[in-house]
Amino acid sequence: MLKSVRLRLLILALLPLVVLMPLLMVLAMARWNADYESLLIANVESDLRIAEQYLGQLQSNSARALQGLADSAQLAEVLETGNTAAFLAEQRQSLNLDFLYLLQGEQLEQAKARWPVVRRAAGGHMASEIDILSAEDLRAASPALADQARIDLIDTEAAAPADRSVEDRGMVVHTAAPMREEGRPAVLVGGLLLNRNLDFIDTINALVYLHGQSEVSRLGTATLFLEDTRVSTNVRLFEDVRALGTRVSATVRGAVLGEGKTWLDRAFVVNDWYISGYLPLTDSFGKRVGMLYVGFLEAPYQSAKRAAYWTVVGAFALVVALSVPLFLWLAKGIFAPLEQMTRTMARVKGGDLTARNGPIGRQDEIGQVAGHLDTLLDQVQERDRRLRNWADELNARVEDRTRELKIANDKLEETFRQLVMSEKLASIGEITAGVAHEINNPVAVIQGNVDVMRMTLGDAAAPVQTELELIDNQVMRIGAIVGKLLQFARPTEFGSSAERVDVAAVVRDCLVLVDHVISKQEIRVLTQIEPAPLVCIDPGELQQVVINILINAGQAMEGHGTLVIALTTEIRDGQTGAALKIADTGPGVPLDRIDQIFDPFFTTKQGEGTGLGLSISQTLIQRAGGRITLRNRRARGAEFTIWLPEPPADPETILTAAPSATASPSGTT
Repeated sequence: MLKSVRLRLLILALLPLVVLMPLLMVLAMARWNADYESLLIANVESDLRIAEQYLGQLQSNSARALQGLADSAQLAEVLETGNTAAFLAEQRQSLNLDFLYLLQGEQLEQAKARWPVVRRAAGGHMASEIDILSAEDLRAASPALADQARIDLIDTEAAAPADRSVEDRGMVVHTAAPMREEGRPAVLVGGLLLNRNLDFIDTINALVYLHGQSEVSRLGTATLFLEDTRVSTNVRLFEDVRALGTRVSATVRGAVLGEGKTWLDRAFVVNDWYISGYLPLTDSFGKRVGMLYVGFLEAPYQSAKRAAYWTVVGAFALVVALSVPLFLWLAKGIFAPLEQMTRTMARVKGGDLTARNGPIGRQDEIGQVAGHLDTLLDQVQERDRRLRNWADELNARVEDRTRELKIANDKLEETFRQLVMSEKLASIGEITAGVAHEINNPVAVIQGNVDVMRMTLGDAAAPVQTELELIDNQVMRIGAIVGKLLQFARPTEFGSSAERVDVAAVVRDCLVLVDHVISKQEIRVLTQIEPAPLVCIDPGELQQVVINILINAGQAMEGHGTLVIALTTEIRDGQTGAALKIADTGPGVPLDRIDQIFDPFFTTKQGEGTGLGLSISQTLIQRAGGRITLRNRRARGAEFTIWLPEPPADPETILTAAPSATASPSGTT
């Protein structure tokens, strides 16, 4: 009853704070979240209007500049002298146009039938529109424009299916201006190609996003789409590679190009979520032919919003944490003596005969009852003391025996694990010795027959000398691989033949050796080789590791995909080294198996592999002081990273240095 009274008092005092306040807070935060999202959409809409105005200004400026040239006396004079081509070439460069030509007579009539901008200019009005020129039209204007417009399409997640792999059309600011001369109707036509026009797209990005002072204002991007393909963008596919040729999602394409709507919402752009705005672009025929995009990263704003949520929740929790002790302290003076006796009786009921009320600071009836209760408890405790002593001693003995049993059980489990590992390593050693013997015998026969061929052919062997030497090298490589297999099983019986190695040169050699595997499949190889320090390792061992990973990547992509090889300098734990990253677009490694990928005999290709390749590779790189790590890429595929340290300057230090790194696979989402 006493506890319920205290509980009721606390409920009456704290109900408005712990119930009504959270409800009001949730409603306010929901309203704030909606306003916050609306503000982000309003910001991207404003940014999109700035980009649209710049594009319109570019068209207007182009039209005015071309009309000024058409009305100039200098052009009229050049037409009289007949040296028109050189003059137009000079003016094209001056006006920063990609093509500039004059239409008269039959050419003008043909162009009027094809292009509305020419038809409008022939009627006496200057015009500037966005038009799509075919590859043939661009090549007729300039072969360089056709090359600039050509962009290979890149498979993009969530994009609509495409019926071609190359975009060779050109999106052009198409401008025409009439020449106002009687008797000789003529039109001056100029154009600016927007495909790969990085000045154009970077200018839009600078106008929209680089005017702010915060870091968040610099996280925006701008893109020009020809239909649903990025033909000019500052969105990055990799750190220094723009995402040209990637495509917008089918959802955005349907809304913007299909329905002609302006998209103002969050969207996944290449590799991250952006608050995005897509504006449909129409050509001179009124057909929707592309999109203008601006957007900024959503992540910083989401982080700020979460921080605001947690700040409010934390403040509320702090208020509650301070309020509850205050109310408890106020109620303590009333209920403390009775609650003390209640707790004492509960402890005695639970078997604690040492529980006492002690001095409670009161001399009234409650104080006297508390004193009598303590006297009775003293008498009960004295009679029960011996029995409790025996019980405590018995409990102590049971605990000691239980602890000893647990220690013995732990030792038994550890011994069993060591026994299993020893048996597994012994099996590996036996298998390795047998495999090495079976391989070395036919290899010796091959080498012997090659030597017999040289002796028999004599000088006649000169035409095939290169092939014979290649056989020698590959025979020696087989011997080296067998040796490494033995070295994996019995590492203490072998030494190191490390030397300073250029990782870039080894990568190039490996690409040549696996070309027969890659060339038979639809695999595109992208390389990003940057200057990196030399490393200390046996070149053959490094070649073996790289080739193993390249072949695994090719098999994972099942005949088609993109293989990305990047070499950079990377500092780990204060030590400079070379980092070689090999990424594929395959299905990746299942998360429940990623920790076993470097175990001996573990393989995801049942019936096709031995499961020793990555385990041996791990051993070779560890012995050189490096490490191999694995992660699943966010988009798709797996990425192996081979990191090797830069050796010290002293050659003796290189030969005596012991490896210190430990390779450990790691996965990320």
